[in-house]
Amino acid sequence: MNSKIEWIKKQKGKSLRVLTATDYPMARLLDEAGIPVLLVGDSLGMVTLGYPDTTHVTMSDMIHHAQAVMRAQPHAAVVVDLPYQSYETTDLALFNAKKIMNLGVDAVKVEGACLEVIRALVGEGIPIMGHLGMLPQSILKEGGYKIKGRSEIERAQIVKEALDLEKSGVFAIVLELVISDLAKELTHLISVPTIGIGSGNECDGQVLVTHDLVGFSPWFQPKHVKPLAEVGHSISSAASSFLSRSD
Repeated sequence: MNSKIEWIKKQKGKSLRVLTATDYPMARLLDEAGIPVLLVGDSLGMVTLGYPDTTHVTMSDMIHHAQAVMRAQPHAAVVVDLPYQSYETTDLALFNAKKIMNLGVDAVKVEGACLEVIRALVGEGIPIMGHLGMLPQSILKEGGYKIKGRSEIERAQIVKEALDLEKSGVFAIVLELVISDLAKELTHLISVPTIGIGSGNECDGQVLVTHDLVGFSPWFQPKHVKPLAEVGHSISSAASSFLSRSD
C-alpha cells in the first residue's frame, strides 16, 4: 500500500478532508489549497455531465475525468469511483479496477458490501475505499435518497457491513446519509477512518462534492452542505456583464 493511503489510514481520530475533482483546473486548485484527498466521484454524472443520477456514468466517463485530474500532477491522494455495473463480478471488477489504477491514481472506491469483489481487489494490491449507507448507484432500487440506519434492522445491517468491510481490507469507509448517532458508533467501532457525507460531524473525516461546497450549481443545493462561495452566481454575473459591454 502506498504512502498516501497509509497516511489516510493514520487519520483515524483526526480531521480528514476530501473533495471531489472532475477536471484539471479543479484538481489543481484543490491540490494547491492543500486538500489531501481528491475523489473522482461518479457524482460527476450529475454535476458535470447533467445526468439525473450516477447510474448513467460509464467506465469511459470515469477514465476520461480521472485522466484530466491526473494531468494536474496532484500531491493529494487520488481515489476514483468504480461506476455502476463495472464490478458485478470479480473478474469484471479486477479488469476495470486495474484500468483505473494504470492511470497512476492511488485507490478505487466501491459501493456496498460486495465482500468477494473487495477481497479480490485487495488481494491484487489495489487499495479500496468502502462506501456504506445511502448508495447512489442503487438509486433506482431505493427510489430516492434516504437517511440510513433509522430502524434497528437497518442499523444492525450497516454495523455488520462496516465490520465486514474492515475485515476485507478497506483502508477507509465513506458513510453517506447515515443517521448521525450510528455514524458516531461506527467511527468508534472500526479501526479504519470513517468519512462522512450528510452523516453528522462525528466521523473521522468529511467528503463533499466540490460543486456543492462552492455553490457552482445554484439551482440545486443539498441540505447537508452550507456553500462557502457562490461560484455559479459569479459566473452568471460575469457573463451578463460581458453581454452588456459596448466593446
